[in-house]
Amino acid sequence: MPSKKTPSENDKNRQIIAEMKRYREQRENTYRERALKMFPWICGRCGREFSGKRLRELTVHHKDHNHDNNPPDGSNWELLCLYCHDNEHAREDVADAYAPSAPGEEAPPSSSLDNPFAGLADLLKQNK
Repeated sequence: MPSKKTPSENDKNRQIIAEMKRYREQRENTYRERALKMFPWICGRCGREFSGKRLRELTVHHKDHNHDNNPPDGSNWELLCLYCHDNEHAREDVADAYAPSAPGEEAPPSSSLDNPFAGLADLLKQNK
């Protein structure tokens, strides 16, 4: 025969259930949960689809790199897989490495490899 719970046990159980509901609501209000509800579960770079346990590999990337900028429409977010997200931030690090380090300082000189057709007009003129 099942034992009856005392009023204090019932109160404790209700409190635990209420805390669990509050925690779930807080989690659903995070920008990741909101982004997962707004966007298809597909990486914005490589196009891989995610579901089930693999959904944890899908991350939210802030386009402007400001984690405090979380507009309700999700316009600053894109879903990226772990690999593409790491690649995106690595590209940003490389760009920062080649940027001028102080205001007014010049950027490193560009080479002719930046434009494979640099000087082509001069070569064509010489061959005429």
